[in-house]
Amino acid sequence: MTQLNRRAFLRAVGATGGAGAMLATMGALGLTTTAQAAAAREAAYRAPRPGDFSLTGRAAASVVVLGGGIAGLATAYELGKAGYRCTVLEARDRPGGRNFTVRGGDTTTDLYGHRQTARFSAGQYMNAGPARIAQWMITLDYCRELGVPIEVFTNVNADTYLYNESAGMTGPMRYRAAKADVFGYVTELLAKASDQGALDRALSSDDRERLTEFLKDYGDLGNTLEYTGSSRRGYSVWPGAAGTPGVVAGDVPSASEIFASGVGRYFAFEFEFDQAMLMFQPVGGMDRIPHALAEAIGNRKILTGCAVTQVTDKGDGVRVAYTQGGRPRAIEADYCVAAMPPNILAKVPHNLGSGVQTALEAITPSSAGKIGLEYRSRWWETDHRIYGGITETDLDVTHIWHPSYGFHGERGVLIGYYNTGANADSYAPLSPGEREARAVAAGVKIYGEKYRSELASSFSHHWRQFPYQEAAWHSTPGGPDHPRYKPLTQPSGRVHFAGDWLSYMDAWQHGAFSSARSAVTAIHQRVLA
Repeated sequence: MTQLNRRAFLRAVGATGGAGAMLATMGALGLTTTAQAAAAREAAYRAPRPGDFSLTGRAAASVVVLGGGIAGLATAYELGKAGYRCTVLEARDRPGGRNFTVRGGDTTTDLYGHRQTARFSAGQYMNAGPARIAQWMITLDYCRELGVPIEVFTNVNADTYLYNESAGMTGPMRYRAAKADVFGYVTELLAKASDQGALDRALSSDDRERLTEFLKDYGDLGNTLEYTGSSRRGYSVWPGAAGTPGVVAGDVPSASEIFASGVGRYFAFEFEFDQAMLMFQPVGGMDRIPHALAEAIGNRKILTGCAVTQVTDKGDGVRVAYTQGGRPRAIEADYCVAAMPPNILAKVPHNLGSGVQTALEAITPSSAGKIGLEYRSRWWETDHRIYGGITETDLDVTHIWHPSYGFHGERGVLIGYYNTGANADSYAPLSPGEREARAVAAGVKIYGEKYRSELASSFSHHWRQFPYQEAAWHSTPGGPDHPRYKPLTQPSGRVHFAGDWLSYMDAWQHGAFSSARSAVTAIHQRVLA
């Protein structure tokens, strides 16, 4: 192809398919870098359409989707746009997978036999699985497309607490005060190092002057380049009307004390790409997303209570055996998308080859648990002036979340612990009552006795002990593009795979949607070919 013809061709592609299509085509011709081409492919996702078949003489195929989590629902939803005949098999009694919002009346039984029924009052809930969405995630695109309203989730709040008991803290410290002190002392040390010539080899005199001016502002230092505390720490008496200028919070710890407290370890959290504000949540609970997907798919196409017992690739189709209501059943389809958790799928007999089995077994399930504590009053708002946000602690509860909905209401649900790993595993074997008592005892150390006296009810959930999930998320050592996972990133016969665990955003719905789009595109291309 000559340069002129190539240019004309690309211009035509851009005119008809847009910039994304043109970039993807340039990648295929070797005219962009691999990274650019990959970015273009992600940005240029195009949902299948009925009209795609009119030019090829092909017809939409039948697809059985294993697992009614976000990846499975997104697969059926996207394929359904082009008329594919999809059936979703879900082992639980509801779609959504780990997207699970607990409301009053919901009942679960874990693998230990602990049975719970939530007693949350009307309008109160806890998101036992995913609970926040970053504004760059395609999850928000699906909320827009499906008509799911969103609101702000407060990920970082200057008035929440930090509490590190192991460092000798006898009481909590406000996030804003800790941040002011840590940033203040760090900038003081850097400013003094620069002033004393320690950075002369790295910086010019003009650079040092600019750096000093920046540090004075960033750390709230005076001309002496010393941090002594300021209004950034907060006030012990708030500013008010004339005659009430306010009293800046005193008792500024020394640099040694503030570094020894370990509070600085929490600030990197808000710099993480997937955790930076603003964050969002669906109004009324995260499960509004799977509910909207299920409605768009058609609830009759989603079969709940169906546990898969065998997957067989037949060469010209797929046969899936399952049980429903204790009775063995089977379904056949042209294609299959296995969107079950990999640790569960690994237990299902199949003829997909040893490579698939080895890859599934190489994926490691992770532990996480949450407890929702409903209170008769929103005392954290009235007594502590905390509206949303997360308290961080080195206690085994790890994170305490204040609700980002229902402000100024009569009641509210705190997440009394969101813990992972060994901390989650230590709570899991306990009875629900024991979990509650242990979590409340930890919270009292930070918030005082109302953490116990105002409690109305609780509900705890641990993903490693949840049937048909047995994982909060999964670890793919080496990343999903490691050669060991190649049997899962490409189809095995007529069986394709999807899930957040086959993405670089494991544990996020964004990863599940992205992986589903990949499977949808691969199947659609096969059918059109």
